[in-house]
Amino acid sequence: MKNRLPVCALALLSAAALTGCGLVPGGGTATRTVDVWLMKDSVTDDFLQRFTREYEDEHPSVKLRFTFQEWTGIGKKVTAALQGEGGPDVIEVGNTQVAQYAETQRLFDLTLESVRDLGHEEWLPGLAQPGSVDGIQYGIPWYAANRVVVYRKDLYAEAGITGPAKTRAQWLKDTEKLNRGGTQGIYLAGQDWYTLAGFIWEEGGDLAVDKGGEWTGALDSPAALKGMEFYKELQALGSGPKDADEQTPPQSDVFATGKVAQIISTPGAAALIHKANPELKGKLGFFPVPGKKAGQPCAVFTGGSDLIIPKNAPDRGAAIEVVKALAGEKWQSDLARTMSYVPNKTSLASAVGGDEATAAMAAGAARGRATPNSPQWAEVEADNPIKQYMTAVLQGRDPELAAQAASQKITAALGR
Repeated sequence: MKNRLPVCALALLSAAALTGCGLVPGGGTATRTVDVWLMKDSVTDDFLQRFTREYEDEHPSVKLRFTFQEWTGIGKKVTAALQGEGGPDVIEVGNTQVAQYAETQRLFDLTLESVRDLGHEEWLPGLAQPGSVDGIQYGIPWYAANRVVVYRKDLYAEAGITGPAKTRAQWLKDTEKLNRGGTQGIYLAGQDWYTLAGFIWEEGGDLAVDKGGEWTGALDSPAALKGMEFYKELQALGSGPKDADEQTPPQSDVFATGKVAQIISTPGAAALIHKANPELKGKLGFFPVPGKKAGQPCAVFTGGSDLIIPKNAPDRGAAIEVVKALAGEKWQSDLARTMSYVPNKTSLASAVGGDEATAAMAAGAARGRATPNSPQWAEVEADNPIKQYMTAVLQGRDPELAAQAASQKITAALGR
């Protein structure tokens, strides 16, 4: 939405409009229903009940109606809702999906609200940046999750390692110590491209870059090649397959065998590991993926969700207020503690400080990134040339030549 009123004028008009429609406390008696689409398992029933009860008590003229959606097929369903009439007022979307929905030109511009009401300058970059397209904030960060190092505390102690490494160089030395006697220092599958992305960003490179509106693959840049070089060095300190990703086989199952000292994963892997091998309960620890500099974790891929409002939202004013509440400090802190998510602001990291795993995620999320913000990025992932590139390098092909070939494929996919 390009032509918006000045902030002061819009604020006055918004207040008047909301009061007239009964959308603010004490503003009238007309009841409005705000329809919110959330993704399945994003929140617990208990959280949703608390939020609904308190929000409706504070806004007696508003009723909330939540509908849970499946991730499978959600892209077509959201696009249809954006282009139709009378769809949902608020939609939860993956943080890397905002650009493709913005391309429909059917999202409401939330730039004003992000600046005026929501403290956008403190948002996690991995949620905020993909929610912004051409300088317009369409997606409001809701929650995040990212990879950390999951490790065996007992194996660390046996190797004489007193605690998690603070730098990448020390982490490599520690992993070499752990890689002995039938134990893998780290299990790192050859095609874990999200982890590679973090190493590339840490070197100052990227997967693809926007050059004047034209996206081109960038795996062949010197910085990106350094990221792949480190990945190869780390991957060699274990027996991970060179031609498969972290789900083939599931790395949590491999870790549960008891012969692996570390994996790079979201903390949710711990529950799967404990289920497969209850003897490992109490033996797992978590720390941010170390960066090149002490005190600065490695850049990581940030997954999570943003909240969007369609232009055709039946009750847009009320929808904005609901989004402001869900993305505000109180409910962000509650959601993070309830779901072990990283809250949307770096300043709220203390909300999860008592949980080792989530605190490790929050530390890494401060340097989080997302995939290139192109509407066509899904085309890259559909036949992922990054995975093919990684396997080629790990199997001995010239890194620069392999990177050039993969970058060409990325450029072609983004140009479709």
